Amino acid sequence: MIPAMSPAAARTASVAALRLGRAVSMGAVAALILIAGVWASWSTAPYVLLTKGRERGTVEVTACARDACSGPYTPRTPGSTARARVEIDSAAVRKGHAYDVVVKPGTGQVLRSGPAGILYAWAPLGGALLLASVVVAGGLRRTRAAWVLAGSGVALLTAAFLAL
Repeated sequence: MIPAMSPAAARTASVAALRLGRAVSMGAVAALILIAGVWASWSTAPYVLLTKGRERGTVEVTACARDACSGPYTPRTPGSTARARVEIDSAAVRKGHAYDVVVKPGTGQVLRSGPAGILYAWAPLGGALLLASVVVAGGLRRTRAAWVLAGSGVALLTAAFLAL
């Protein structure tokens, strides 16, 4: 025979189960947000971070549309070919300026290189850090960890904004 639990013991057990469930679910949501931020950043980050063996050069921005700017590409590395027109994200450049870039393999698209390009590539992670900090503070009740996440996100986004 299983002994019956007292109402106080049953209440304590259910509260503990709810706390555990909240911690597991909010931890999973926070982890998913951070993984999505890394995933979004990783679509451009390897090209900017790992430039050895890639086509590098400069682009002079001559025209800008809503989402992209374009201009002629001048190579700097051996094996890289000049192109009359390449596209670059309009948020990372200004018309009339020249920028160091890396060619995304198999496309006519280029990405900013150097510190500004690296910070811009990791900007989605900065947004994910900010969003995850809200989940960590509210769902997990870990305010110190939330402040660290938020501070890291703000620092990354501010550095990217200032570098561009």
